[in-house]
Amino acid sequence: MVEIIRKGELPRPEDVPAGLRTAAAAALKITLREPRPAGFPLLFTSDLQLIEPAIAFLHEHSVQRAHTADTLRTYLEILYEWFEALEQSGIIWSEADVADLVAYRNRMLRQPSAHTGRAYSVRTINHRVRGVLRFYAWAVRNGWLHASPLLGRGSDFALARRHADRRPRIHGNDTDRNLFVLRQFENLPRPLTSAQARELLARLPPPYDLVARWQLYTGLRVSEVLRLTVNDVGQHDPARQCLPAPAHYVIDVMRKARKSGYVIASVSLLEETASYRQLHRQAWFQRTTRKGRTPDRQALFLNNRGLAVKKNTYQHVIHRTGQSCGFKATTHLLRATFACMMLARLEQLAKQGAAINPLLIVKVLLGHERLSTTDRYLRAITVDSCNLPEILESLLATEH
Repeated sequence: MVEIIRKGELPRPEDVPAGLRTAAAAALKITLREPRPAGFPLLFTSDLQLIEPAIAFLHEHSVQRAHTADTLRTYLEILYEWFEALEQSGIIWSEADVADLVAYRNRMLRQPSAHTGRAYSVRTINHRVRGVLRFYAWAVRNGWLHASPLLGRGSDFALARRHADRRPRIHGNDTDRNLFVLRQFENLPRPLTSAQARELLARLPPPYDLVARWQLYTGLRVSEVLRLTVNDVGQHDPARQCLPAPAHYVIDVMRKARKSGYVIASVSLLEETASYRQLHRQAWFQRTTRKGRTPDRQALFLNNRGLAVKKNTYQHVIHRTGQSCGFKATTHLLRATFACMMLARLEQLAKQGAAINPLLIVKVLLGHERLSTTDRYLRAITVDSCNLPEILESLLATEH
C-alpha cells in the first residue's frame, strides 16, 4: 500500500544522543537550494521505496511554482490514488498504458469512494484522469520518461471526427482527453432563495455566520474569505471613518493562484465584522491566551479556541446547518447565489439604460481568470472606464 509520510524538521543537537550531536549541529548549518518545507508530503511504496517522480512533480508545483496548499493537496490526492491503483495491480508506473488508465477510470465508475463511501461524480473522475495525464506529460517533458503510451494515442484509435470548432479550447485540441475523459454536463447553479439564505444565516453559529455573509455579499471563494486578515478590514472600519461614511468600501484580497484582486463590501457588512472583532473574536483571543496557548493574531476569522477557521470545518458546518434547515447548502452555493443575484440586478440596470456589461462585471467581481481577448477588451472599455463602485453602491446597500 502506498504511504504518505510528511517531511519532518531536523532534530536539535540536544534532542539526539551525545555521539550524534556534532552531526546534528552540522546538519543544521547546511544550506539547501529550494528545500522542501516541513510537512511536505513524501510518497512511498509498500516496501518504503520513495516514488521519486511523484515527489519531483509535487516539488515543482508547490515549491518552485509557489502554488497554494490546496493545489498541492489536490495533486497529492491524484497521485496517491493512481500509484495505489498501480501497486494493487502490480504495474510499474513507467509501463502504464491506455488499458490501465481506462481500467482505473472504469473502477471509479463501479466502486464507491473508500474515503466518503459515496459514488464518484463524473467531475471527480475526469479531474483525476486529467491529473494523471498531466503528470505523464510532465514526466516526458522533464526527462523522467522517454515516451509514454498514455500520450499521443490519436493515430491508434478510430475516433469519430467532429467538425472543426473555431471557438477557443481551454485544454487545446487533445485527442487523449476525448478518449479518456467522460462526457460531462455542467450543472447550472441553483442559488438559495432569500428566505433560505436568511434562515441559513440565522442558524449558523459564530463566526461561521459572518463568513457566510462575506461569501453571500462579496462572492469570495472559501479559500479567499478565510485568507482575510485583521489588517485587510481594520483600515476600513466604518467607526473610524470621517463623516459622512461611504456606503461601500473596496477591499483588496488575494485571489486564487495568488493573484491580487478586490471586492466591494458594504458598510453594513463591515459594521458586523467590527462588532464580531470586538465581541466574539476578542473574547476567544483572551481565553486562548489565559489558557497558555498562542492564538492566531492575523487571521480575521477565529474559532472558539483562538485558531484560524479551517476550510473543511466551515464547509461541514454549512452542510450540516443546511440539512437542519431542510435544503442543500454548500459554500459554493453561497458564491453562486451572489453571482446569480448580482447578475439579475445588473441586467435590470442595463435594461434601464446603464452602459454596462452585466456578465463581465460579475466575472470581474468573482475573480474568474479565463477571459478571451474580446472580454479583456470589453473590460477595458466598459468596466475600467466606468466607476464600478458607484454602479454597485445601490445594490450592496440592499443585500438584506
